Amino acid sequence: MKKIGFDSDKYLQEQSAYILERVEQYDKLYLEFGGKLIGDKHAKRVLPGFDEDAKIKLLDTLKDNAEIIICVYAGDIERNKVREDYGITYDQDVLRLIDEYRSRGISVNSVLVTRYQGQPTAKVFMTKLERSGINVYTHTAIDGYPTNVEAVMGEDGFAKNPYIKTTKSIVVVTAPGPSSGKLATCLNQMYHENKRGNKVGYAKFETFPVWNLPLKHPVNIAYEAATIDLKDVNMIDNYHYEAYGKVAVNYNRDMETFPVIKRIIEKITGKESVYLSPTDMGVNRLKSGITDDAVVQEAAKQEIIRRSFRVENDYKKRSC
Repeated sequence: MKKIGFDSDKYLQEQSAYILERVEQYDKLYLEFGGKLIGDKHAKRVLPGFDEDAKIKLLDTLKDNAEIIICVYAGDIERNKVREDYGITYDQDVLRLIDEYRSRGISVNSVLVTRYQGQPTAKVFMTKLERSGINVYTHTAIDGYPTNVEAVMGEDGFAKNPYIKTTKSIVVVTAPGPSSGKLATCLNQMYHENKRGNKVGYAKFETFPVWNLPLKHPVNIAYEAATIDLKDVNMIDNYHYEAYGKVAVNYNRDMETFPVIKRIIEKITGKESVYLSPTDMGVNRLKSGITDDAVVQEAAKQEIIRRSFRVENDYKKRSC
């Protein structure tokens, strides 16, 4: 009999409650959803007992208060980028996600094509969406984003990209894969919302790394192994330690961009940021579902081995 080390029901209950607690601070919360919303096989392998559809079930619990914006990078559509786990292109995955959300009664606000430059394949895809009655928006790339804060906040920055009208208190911003423009979309929306006098906030929901597990915990190492192509590296969040004297784990991209993102949010709101660290921005409560750490550690170690074999095999194939 397979050993269980994770309680999905307990996790979903605590995760949902914490997100709603964060929402209470604002008129509207833009929630960046990372990772796989449906069929998270990696999480299922490293956390025995984890429901691979936990994220979509989480949205089920929030759906009365939530709507979804799906981002997809125009360049990924143009080059027919494929999701390896499903073997389908990103544009096909967007359609799959829309069907999945709607079948569950979760409101899909729109699809946003990011960094759009008139790419022909992206244009065909947008027409297909519009003919299906789906609202479609485009954002162009902003020169200097995100480091040139003055340019981002200027006339050729967020101001030139359209505002997506939203009505729910939680706006989930998701995508078929990484580097799709989710964060930029959240910040762009915050900019326009603030111009309209709305009190809005930003939060990030990522399954991994688990901020309140040790840096070298096998679950966090397994995340590094799973994202080797992205060159993600787990790190101690020094901003969090300086602010609170507590150790928290985050990853390099969030650590590198935090000072700039914090400054952009402060420019948008005209107030000092409530977030003192990238960990503060997160709402992950994954650790609450771990019921047997030994079982979880062993499963994560097996995943690290599996990933290692896969990388070695891929390397040997390319070398032949």
